[in-house]
Amino acid sequence: MTPNPTTTSIEENEIILGTGMGPLRFGATMDEVRTLVGEPEEIEESDDEDEFEHQAWNYHEDDYLLSLYFDREDDFRLSCIETDHPGMRLFGEAIHGLSQEAVQALMQRHNLSAPETETMEEGQTRLSYEKEMIDLYFEDDQLQFINFGVFIDEDLNVQWPS
Repeated sequence: MTPNPTTTSIEENEIILGTGMGPLRFGATMDEVRTLVGEPEEIEESDDEDEFEHQAWNYHEDDYLLSLYFDREDDFRLSCIETDHPGMRLFGEAIHGLSQEAVQALMQRHNLSAPETETMEEGQTRLSYEKEMIDLYFEDDQLQFINFGVFIDEDLNVQWPS
């Protein structure tokens, strides 16, 4: 099912670290998410080997993928979002396709620095801002997709947005 067209706007794709993206807020129940974006095309269950039992709801659109993660430990509330949406925005700026240098400069302008950098097996580069719970994946030095989640404090307690 296609996301609700009445929520289509620039704000719909605005990532707010620790809070969510557009109308999707971390802490939302599965029913609340279903009301906002409809039924997922695919639901993936975690494997026995996975550290945390979870469900991933995947929405496949023409030009992007949206995956929403619900952890059992958090009563299956929305805790993580992954997307390669071409209109995704962070701090009010379009970020899809930006270079690693441009993304790091954007993060630095917002007082986020010193990410961990890792080259993945597939050849992608991952920038991780651990405290901010965001991973950014680059292919050929262009931002392709991001994975971001609810904040967790030093004692590993989930910090649901208010």
